[in-house]
Amino acid sequence: LQRSQQLKRSAWLAPAPCRLNSGLPMNIGVLFVPQQEAWVVERMGKFHRILEPGLNFLIPLLDRIRYVQSLKEIVINVPEQSAVTLDNVTLQIDGVLYLRVMDPYKASYGVEDPEYAVTQLAQTTMRSELGKLSLDRVFRERESLNANIVDAINQASDCWGIRCLRYEIKDIHVPPRVKESMQMQVEAERRKRATVLESEGTRESAINVAEGQKQAQILASEAEKAEQINKAAGEANAMLVRARAKAEAIQLLAAALAQQHGSAAASLSVAEQYVSAFSKLAKDSNTLLLPANTGDVTNMVAQALGIYATLTKPQAMKTPAEMPPAHEDPQPPAAEVLKAEQASSS
Repeated sequence: LQRSQQLKRSAWLAPAPCRLNSGLPMNIGVLFVPQQEAWVVERMGKFHRILEPGLNFLIPLLDRIRYVQSLKEIVINVPEQSAVTLDNVTLQIDGVLYLRVMDPYKASYGVEDPEYAVTQLAQTTMRSELGKLSLDRVFRERESLNANIVDAINQASDCWGIRCLRYEIKDIHVPPRVKESMQMQVEAERRKRATVLESEGTRESAINVAEGQKQAQILASEAEKAEQINKAAGEANAMLVRARAKAEAIQLLAAALAQQHGSAAASLSVAEQYVSAFSKLAKDSNTLLLPANTGDVTNMVAQALGIYATLTKPQAMKTPAEMPPAHEDPQPPAAEVLKAEQASSS
């Protein structure tokens, strides 16, 4: 029976530190128990007591050391097994189990082979938990899967005096076709994210360009507005300056005309302007209407002086003091000048 149990254990378990010593110590009356070990003693085939580490005394022949339990943490390799997920994908999973003997009495008499029992329980619990998850969730929820397996093992192994500290999944092997599909899915997801990031970059670029154009148009309109305001202000100032200059020129001209011989100077200026106007004829157009006596410069000057005298006559009537002296020759009236012009033209 022991041989069959050992063969069964070797078939399910990988090499690991043995919980039971290969040889049980002999009862010589005085025994020294090592630290982190518990020796189970039977007296005449019945459980007697558990020897604590240190010096212990037993009765030879009556007392027998039946089990030696190690209180250290035990590491057990869980063999690779197949399990089917919720979406019908077959996986090959192996793991590592960490145990510790909490009660040497229960570990000795509660179960025949505690390590084998815990290993079988871990495998069945793993299959059960994997059947509740899909393939994608198996890779994402490995920690919760390990915690569920530990809880299930502790609930069943409490009566065996063994406590499962933790369970870790070492490797998960998926079928080749499923692995190819997963790789294609990952590549498609990466391409999708790249496309999304590129579109977001294009959108941000378009938004930035539009925002820049908007700001440029706003700044250009504000600059044009400021330019128009400055231009209008400049033109207004120029008009004011020209008006002031014209007003001052009129005041100076009026003062000059009020002085002695001012009228004569004004007459001379008008005559010069009238004569210079003829020098600009035929520059803008070839069609001209000229009086018959164009070559008579004296008559032209007389006409210009007559026009000026007609314009200044009302002012002379209002201010008799400024009228020319009696000994001076009066200027020809405007009516006589016009009649003379009509006679010459006819």
